[in-house]
Amino acid sequence: MRNKIDLNFFKQPRVLDGGTGQELLARGLETNGTLWSANALLQKKYHDLLFNTHLDFIKAGAEVIVTATFATRRKRLKDNQIEDKFKYLNQKAGEIAIKVKKKFPNTLIAGGLPPQNLTYEADNRNEEEITNNFKEQAEVLNPYIDFFYFDVLSSIKEFKCGIKAIKEFKKPYLIGVHISEGNNLPSGEKISEIKDVIDKEVLGVILSCISPENYEANLKEVKNLGVPFGFKLNGFITTKPSISYTENYLKSKTGNPIEVMGKRKDLTPKNMAKIVKKFKNAGATILGGCCETRPDHIKEISKLI
Repeated sequence: MRNKIDLNFFKQPRVLDGGTGQELLARGLETNGTLWSANALLQKKYHDLLFNTHLDFIKAGAEVIVTATFATRRKRLKDNQIEDKFKYLNQKAGEIAIKVKKKFPNTLIAGGLPPQNLTYEADNRNEEEITNNFKEQAEVLNPYIDFFYFDVLSSIKEFKCGIKAIKEFKKPYLIGVHISEGNNLPSGEKISEIKDVIDKEVLGVILSCISPENYEANLKEVKNLGVPFGFKLNGFITTKPSISYTENYLKSKTGNPIEVMGKRKDLTPKNMAKIVKKFKNAGATILGGCCETRPDHIKEISKLI
């Protein structure tokens, strides 16, 4: 089932999927504490919802879907008292993605490896612990995927640990860097420092869960990395609330990140496509969406290819 991906795959324009987690909520998924998209895996009644969400992104034009594993990291499950479901939930994400791939065999599955501690914040734990966390999740996902995707990481150390963790699986990877505001990762590091950790197995570098404005402010630096580049744009008002995202999210009543970060009304599918066209003309080849980017957005973006 898995495709042998060409390392030059992203050297020509490609369309990624959108924000699966937020799309699931929009379609009726209950968040169940802070499980977010993981609840679609935990509860069987939502399995078809996830399947159809993946399917609709592909029908809209996505060539790549990311496994619904952002919230199946061990820490998030432990915080919700279901750490014993770690293997099951990651396997189920892979199984559902493979089921979708059977309908659309040319679709590539990216194994999403999220930050292994907190979201939008650098992981300050020791490298061994971080590496082990990445490795155990990658090991479960490996049979189902075509390549790994480091999804919204916030420090160079995390990328270093992640790349080390997947080495034995002999699969390429896509880097997803998060920048909340300005020109630095949440760790304070520069995008250019990624050059120190990537190797010949890198498929490209994208800025992930980032506003169009902040992507534009960092476009030159990501372009200067000398590898295929692009983005997964979000529709949040901010990813840097006045108090830390995690602290706010834990206090939220709904478990929906919109409660913490707000939702923009100006990024309609057509407006986002106009922005993406400008970035594509500047050399971006990896075109996708993150939170609040829906199939209709991807449909408009795919018209640019």
